[in-house]
Amino acid sequence: MSQHRPNTPALLIDEQRFERNLARLNQRLERLGVPLRPHLKTVKNVELARRMLAGQPGGATVSTLAEADYFFADGIADLLYAVGIAPGKLEAAARRIADGMQLTLILDHPDAARAVADAAQRLDTNFRVLLEVDADGHRAGFQPDDPALVESARILANGGATPAGVMVHAGGSYACRDRDCLVRAAEQERLAAVSATEALREAGFEAPVVSVGSTPTATFAQDLTGVTEVRAGVYAFMDLVMAGLGVCELDEIAVSVLTEVIGHRGEHGQVLVDAGWMSLSRDGGTADQAVDRGYGVVCDETGRVLCPEVIVCATNQEHGILARRDREALKLEDFPIGRRLRILPNHACATAGQFEHFWLADPEGRPVRKLERCRGW
Repeated sequence: MSQHRPNTPALLIDEQRFERNLARLNQRLERLGVPLRPHLKTVKNVELARRMLAGQPGGATVSTLAEADYFFADGIADLLYAVGIAPGKLEAAARRIADGMQLTLILDHPDAARAVADAAQRLDTNFRVLLEVDADGHRAGFQPDDPALVESARILANGGATPAGVMVHAGGSYACRDRDCLVRAAEQERLAAVSATEALREAGFEAPVVSVGSTPTATFAQDLTGVTEVRAGVYAFMDLVMAGLGVCELDEIAVSVLTEVIGHRGEHGQVLVDAGWMSLSRDGGTADQAVDRGYGVVCDETGRVLCPEVIVCATNQEHGILARRDREALKLEDFPIGRRLRILPNHACATAGQFEHFWLADPEGRPVRKLERCRGW
């Protein structure tokens, strides 16, 4: 196997599309006057992370302590661990803070605040904490007017920790089906964050951090008054879910899985490739959208979409099955054994998370450089 001809399946990142995606969001947030704290869980690579951080204050977001360690080792110290803190991880967090990591935690329950306060006293660590606020019922967080929000801030402060502000993730935006819905979701996210912050400040807390973000709301926000930072991560790669939401076009998706044709199902007019759910993931994120893309859209080796109708209709562990959405038979002569293809994935984070390495690809789709990705929790 030559240096620039990776074994399949392989994760490819179109470098030109990646850079355009970064520039697009940076320019938008610059117009709105709010800095970006990029979420690095999608790229999981220092070189790409530094490109995402260029021109920003320098803080980043992670979803695992393993990511925090990996980026901290390369000098990215201001890290928001954007998953509700498990009490069993507080000693590990304290060790990282003692080593110089500027680690911020999040929580959304008074009992979690008590665990942090107890650990702060026991470990002599001033944990910096954001209180997670729920904007849309999607997942976690205090309601903005919940007395438990202020109660938790008091518990933290009385225990020697710092309630530094609030964070909101409008994950419900992924259920939107048009631009107006995304604009409303972004404003709903902002209002939830600002309202919760006002409650904290009225109770005597400075709450300097007002953190919001998701790629859809960051893209469609019209006003970010009262917000101090925006978090987003998928924007760097984009994916089919984002395309289905209208956040990007298919030809702006920077991530794909390189695969090779290994067989035909002639009686079904289908094609087998060597990319199954172990490489593509089984994320069915487009299933509830107007156009169900199965487990990925098929491109030629340069990354050009063959036909939007040609998708990965099913996956086994190491096999993907290509078919047309309209159930017409594929022309098998167009898919000779050994032909290389690329698959645009539903969910960039889930698909990229299957790989330990990726290849940067040039505008012609040629893999030119292999880079590592961090793994683990």
